[in-house]
Amino acid sequence: MPENKDKKLRIAMLGHKRIPSREGGVEIVVESLATRMSSLGHNVTCYNRSGHHVSGADFDGAKLKEHKGVRIKNVWTLDRRGLAAMTASFSAAVCAAFGKYDVVHFHAEGPCAMLWLPKLFGKRCIATVHGLDHQRAKWGRFASWYIRTGEKCAVRFADEIIVLSEGVKQYFKETYGRETVFIPNGVTRPETVDADEISKLYGLKKDSYILYLGRLVPEKGIKYLIEAFKGVASDKKLVIAGGASDSGEYAAQLKELAKGDERIIFTGFVEGRTLFELYSNAYLYVLPSDLEGMPLSLLEAMSYGNMCLTSDIAECADVIGECGATFKRGDVSDLKKTLQKLCDDPDSVKSYKDMAADYICSKYNWDDVTEQTLMLYRK
Repeated sequence: MPENKDKKLRIAMLGHKRIPSREGGVEIVVESLATRMSSLGHNVTCYNRSGHHVSGADFDGAKLKEHKGVRIKNVWTLDRRGLAAMTASFSAAVCAAFGKYDVVHFHAEGPCAMLWLPKLFGKRCIATVHGLDHQRAKWGRFASWYIRTGEKCAVRFADEIIVLSEGVKQYFKETYGRETVFIPNGVTRPETVDADEISKLYGLKKDSYILYLGRLVPEKGIKYLIEAFKGVASDKKLVIAGGASDSGEYAAQLKELAKGDERIIFTGFVEGRTLFELYSNAYLYVLPSDLEGMPLSLLEAMSYGNMCLTSDIAECADVIGECGATFKRGDVSDLKKTLQKLCDDPDSVKSYKDMAADYICSKYNWDDVTEQTLMLYRK
C-alpha cells in the first residue's frame, strides 16, 4: 500500500474477545487503538466474539453495534473452552476477507491461523504477537499446536508482524529468519481516586495492601506470591484481583493455598470504580510472572504512581527500568525477602512511587503507538 498520510483507511481488527472489555490485555490494546484510529477519521470495525465473558455470564455487557465511533460486529462463536477463540477468529476472518477493508489487523498468535484468507482476497494483513502464547501452561496439546500454526501463518502470510518486546523480536528472527517491528503498548495517565468502595467491600485503606491485578492463570506466578507472602511479617493485606481464564480450577487451587492467612483477599474480576481505587491506593503492586508479552497491568499500575515489584524476566524488567524492583523468577525465597524488605522500608517505596507515573507515561503513550501502527498500515 503506497504511503499516503491523508488517506482514511478502512480497518478491520480481530482476535480479541470483545470490546469494550477488560477480559485481558489484548482487549485493552484493541480498544485503545481502534478508538483512537476512529477519532482520526479512519473507518474501523472490530469483530467481537459472541458468548459469555471469560469470568462468567454475570459480567456480560450489552451487545453493542458501535463504541466511540468504532463499528462492532459480533461473529458466530462456539462458546466452549479451547474452541471459542478458534471459531470466532474463523468467522471474523471470513467476514474480513469479503469486507471492503484496506487493512486487516490480527491480534494474538492463535487467530493468525486464518490470516491467509483475507490475504488471499488481497487485503493488507498485519499481525500483533502479544506474547508467545503456545508457551502458556493452560493450553493442551491441540490448542498449543493450533497456536503454533497461527504463528507460522503469520510468518508466512502477514505483510508485517508487530511484537511487544525485544525478546520476541529475537525469537522470530532466530526461529524463522523473519523480521518484525517492535511497537510497545501504551498507557494514559489516569486520575487517582480515594479508597471508598474498596473500604466498604474489603476494609482496605490507602497503603494498607499489596496488590496483584490480572488474570488468574499459572504463568502469572500467583502461587509464588501467595507462598512468599504467607511468610512475610506484616499487617498489610495481599489483594488478588482478577477473574479466572477459561477454567476456575486454578483459581480454586490458589484459594486453597491461601487458606489459613486471613490477610489474603480474593476480589474476583473487578472493573470501574473498584478497579481504579485498587490501583490508586496500593502500597505496592506485584507481578510475579513466568511469562509475559508486554503486561498492560504493569503499565497501568505505574501510571497510577505505584511502586512495582516484578519477576526479573526481560518483559517486566525492561518496562519498570530503574523505577521498580525485581526478584528472581520463580524464587519464592527471594520474593519473600524482597517483599519483607519493602514492607519494612516505606521511605524507599515512596521514592519509587514518586517517579513511576512520570516515567511510564512519558515512555509509553497510546497516541504515539497509534501513529506508529498507522504508519505500518500504510507502508
